[in-house]
Amino acid sequence: MLQDLWNNNRMVAMLIAILVVVVPFLIYYVIEAKKKHPKGLISAALSNMGERFGYYIMNAVLLLFLCSKFGISDDLAGWIYAVFYFLIYVLSLPGGMVADKLQNFKGTIMMGLVVMAAGYIILSVPVFGGNPGAVPTWVLVLTCVALVLIATGNGLFKGNLQAIVGQMYDNYEAEAAKKGPEELAIAKSRRDSGFQIFYVFINIGGVIAPFVAPLLRSAMLKLDGFIYNADLPRLCHGFLQGTNTAEDMQNLNALAQSSIIDGSQVGDLAAFCTSYLESFNTGVHYSFIASALAMIASFLIFVATRKVLPNPIKKVKAAAASKDEVAADAKEIKQRMFALFAVLGVAIFFWFSFHQNGQSLSVFARDFCETDSIAPEIWQCINPFFVIVLTPIIMIVFGALAKKGKEISTPWKIALGMFVAACAYLFLIGISVANGYPSGEEFKGLAETAKVAMKAGPWVLIVTYFFLTVAELFISPLGLSFVSKIAPQHLQGICQGLWLCATAIGNLFIALGVTMLNSFPHQWQCWAVFAGFCLISMGVMLAMLKWLERVTK
Repeated sequence: MLQDLWNNNRMVAMLIAILVVVVPFLIYYVIEAKKKHPKGLISAALSNMGERFGYYIMNAVLLLFLCSKFGISDDLAGWIYAVFYFLIYVLSLPGGMVADKLQNFKGTIMMGLVVMAAGYIILSVPVFGGNPGAVPTWVLVLTCVALVLIATGNGLFKGNLQAIVGQMYDNYEAEAAKKGPEELAIAKSRRDSGFQIFYVFINIGGVIAPFVAPLLRSAMLKLDGFIYNADLPRLCHGFLQGTNTAEDMQNLNALAQSSIIDGSQVGDLAAFCTSYLESFNTGVHYSFIASALAMIASFLIFVATRKVLPNPIKKVKAAAASKDEVAADAKEIKQRMFALFAVLGVAIFFWFSFHQNGQSLSVFARDFCETDSIAPEIWQCINPFFVIVLTPIIMIVFGALAKKGKEISTPWKIALGMFVAACAYLFLIGISVANGYPSGEEFKGLAETAKVAMKAGPWVLIVTYFFLTVAELFISPLGLSFVSKIAPQHLQGICQGLWLCATAIGNLFIALGVTMLNSFPHQWQCWAVFAGFCLISMGVMLAMLKWLERVTK
């Protein structure tokens, strides 16, 4: 019991320490936005922050929750996760088309928040179908329906809010142009940093969200007389389904006895497994109530501030133009769209590699890292924490280079981001080789004492997320800025949807990370695949660099 209380206190202490560091940065971003950026940026960022809070709760727990509740394999849970994340992003394209067609971006955004809230409310109900150790198929189907609702709502919300931010900077630059070329140049230089600030607010919710489910889960377990252990759900399901090996049974007996707070004997192992699984997963269900409340908060913020937010400009019938003018316009639009699709192709491979945070990196944290005191889901807060802390450094560096006339173009930044992402996986290759890590499946079959001896410290996750976060800051917010620069005026919503579609395609294949981690003979081979994709994508981006810079001027 004392150990359980200590672990909970460590999680709370970690959250408080992170918030103490983050709050000054938040104040800095608000001041920066008020002084140098268009009115409405903070309103849009706050609306997005609440929605992202719910998203990050899901991102942290979904794969591990599917395994712990339904007793399904990492691979199957990974593919459900991947399809869900594919839908989240790919549905932004029809969401953008709806808003472009209706010319009602704000109404579409509000509808998206309502639909997402409905999905989270369904997930928050702890339905087990009678036996937590053998949850019937219809409960899994109901869970998938809730995920589809969340993805649909996200499609109506995400890209359209980004389009509004893009229009905000279009208007800002148009006003600056009236004051002269120098003012226009300054206004244009602030678009990238504006999207970085917008992106930071996304991650403020992400810092807090990963703590919600583990704290509620630990509280629920404690209430029922249990102590948290990441290995027990798999072993409990294996016992109830009759699939445990002799080694698994030995590990289950030892962990079951050590997980009872009052030290009493386990007795009926089937009853223990059933009770433990229900308690373990009920706390996670309750965490989705926080996600639903976050959707409501985003809705209220958006409704209260929507008057200061612009609507992307309607497509108007142009005045009669000569054939040469029509041909020139068509050529420019074609060039812009070609450039957009070229960058989207690179983005696919970045998101395939980056979104391993909810896939192979979550399994790596659960199985290969020392996470007894701090639950594996919580380590995902390191990524948004680094986003908040590192963004001003990157903004200052890029701003200083711009003042000296040495500004780095957005395509250059994206290429550098791919190199930094590769560094994350090169680092993991080194760790895996040094520790002699086998496949995930082989590792699970080892005795507990052998596994404990081989586990890496949490610092490995911190270093990995540092590299991935720097890469993210070079690619994700600047990718949004790139799309807003290059998109034809009447296709803003659709082009933002295309950016998210590239993310969707990358997400569709992220489950391959878990498959490779569990099945490749040596773990380093899994990380080598991601490092290779990142390095190849960097090379492709550099090869297109001059053309992309010319088109975006």
